[in-house]
Amino acid sequence: MNTHYRVTRSSTATHISMLLAVLLIVVLVTVPWWAGRAEMRLLGEIFLYLALASLWNLLAGYAGLVSVGQQAYVGFGGYMLFALTMFGGLHPLAAIAMAGVLGAIIAVPVAALMFRLRGAYFAIGTWVMAEVFRLSFAQVSALGGGSGSSLPVAIVKSLSASRSSRESLSYWLALAAVVIVILTVVFTLRSRKGLALTAIRDNELAAGSLGINIWRTKFLVYVAASSLTAVLGALIFLQKLRISPDAAFAVNDWTAFVIFIVVIGGIGTVEGPIIGTLVFFALRETMADLGTIYLILLGVVAIAIMLVAPKGLWGLIRSRFDLQLFPLGYRVESTSSNKGE
Repeated sequence: MNTHYRVTRSSTATHISMLLAVLLIVVLVTVPWWAGRAEMRLLGEIFLYLALASLWNLLAGYAGLVSVGQQAYVGFGGYMLFALTMFGGLHPLAAIAMAGVLGAIIAVPVAALMFRLRGAYFAIGTWVMAEVFRLSFAQVSALGGGSGSSLPVAIVKSLSASRSSRESLSYWLALAAVVIVILTVVFTLRSRKGLALTAIRDNELAAGSLGINIWRTKFLVYVAASSLTAVLGALIFLQKLRISPDAAFAVNDWTAFVIFIVVIGGIGTVEGPIIGTLVFFALRETMADLGTIYLILLGVVAIAIMLVAPKGLWGLIRSRFDLQLFPLGYRVESTSSNKGE
């Protein structure tokens, strides 16, 4: 009996999970026809937080760029939506796409500056840069200055005449955004760039010795993640219909909660942000009425999970069941045959 070995990136678990994911997306597309307005808004919020967490996970978990200033691009995208529709005359959908382009453009000089910093200094630098963004937009009186601005009724109605249609469209946009972000992350990790990112994550010095251009790889990831974050920011404030500097650049809402989601779910895995988002919203929906105690409990939960499962909840599950939902890792399978006997 001969034993043959082959390397594969899929397994029975990945085939089943992909099939279930497609069925889940089909069901989620139909939500506006059978769910209430509150449920639809909650699901839309979950999608956008999951997308933000997946992008932050790509930055910190794979590229080693621990940014605590990603709220800069959420706020920037939101303000670009308002500016381009109010003063540029663009349709809101075109403004959302343009916010992503402008987010990529503004991320280039920011990355060139931030990449001069290392470790904790990089994290602090990104937070300072986000504050610069917040203070700068607070000075723009045409966008409401420090008190903010609301999206004009005519622009809101340009999406759709009825409120239910607009809310359905916002929901589908959020669903499309999270699907696109997760697919982007998965296909990036399956590409040569993803292999380089994984090598950088495991050992930056060794990756450099193998010929990987570490600076360029991180730069491309930072610009792409910032661009998509700006699109998400535009979608978030298209749902809210009002923007202010404090809301657009809130470090708690757009970075601290996102870091919490990634850390408790499992940093450096695609599955981690999904589990983390579900846990975060379960905690928020059951404990939000407790006020500031709710934030203390979130911190306690995060510390407890980091102590019990340093690789997050998904790391705990994967270590016990050797489970992988996305076809990313390489697996060696053996097959036996009687040929040649």
